[in-house]
Amino acid sequence: MKFTKLHGLGNDFIVIAGEKELPAGVDQLAIRLCNRFFGIGADGLVYILPSEKADFKMRIINSDGSEAEQCGNAIRCVSKYVYDHKLTDATEITVETLGAGVQKVQLNVQEGKVATVRVDMGQPILQGLEVPTTVDEAKVINHPIEVDGREFRFTAVSMGNPHCVIYVEDAVNFDLAVWGPKLEVHPMFPRKINVEFATVKNRAFTDMRVWERGAGPTLACGTGACATLVSSVLNGLTDRQATVSLKGGDLFIEWNEEDNHVYMTGPAEEVYQGTLD
Repeated sequence: MKFTKLHGLGNDFIVIAGEKELPAGVDQLAIRLCNRFFGIGADGLVYILPSEKADFKMRIINSDGSEAEQCGNAIRCVSKYVYDHKLTDATEITVETLGAGVQKVQLNVQEGKVATVRVDMGQPILQGLEVPTTVDEAKVINHPIEVDGREFRFTAVSMGNPHCVIYVEDAVNFDLAVWGPKLEVHPMFPRKINVEFATVKNRAFTDMRVWERGAGPTLACGTGACATLVSSVLNGLTDRQATVSLKGGDLFIEWNEEDNHVYMTGPAEEVYQGTLD
């Protein structure tokens, strides 16, 4: 089996192309291959498959064997892979995702290779039960949640996968490993949740750190950056265009007022190729 290792701002993936469908036992395969000590090492295993609705289909298996509905960094990696490996010569493509439907992608090509990718991430889902949370409100904004005697306040956003955004004084140095896993499995989130801790620096710049559902702490999360921008607009903290700075680097996010779509722009890089016996 041939694979390619790619990353988007350090959020890394083992990418496999050429299969018609997911293989049997893909959950256990992902656990084994993503292990950073006994496998290749990655946050997820990504398959590029044929699609009846789009140019390509993306399926993402997290490092714990669960399947993610969507991943902003993975879709940028997939987009770079299909162009750089000559599966397409188009600079505007569509990618089918499990949770967010078909997404439009624009490729910024420099010297024959994709440098950055702009993805139409679609419309954010804000209704509490649809995110999903157990809060039956049209928008879940600054809602209280208690964990181990500590109260946080979160804003819920789905970008095809569920997120809760929590504002803290210092996201960069926040104790992610303590609070992330507890919030991920809180009963208020029936399908678990991706947790973003954010600190707004000004109306155009936000620091964010993420605990990803099924993967734990990662260097970046594209859908999480989108959810953070949407949350920050809803809370009156930023403008509709802002840079979200993650541990692995920066993403530029726009929540367009005219079409209600969120657009994400950022890099993707290939690390190496290999073969598994």
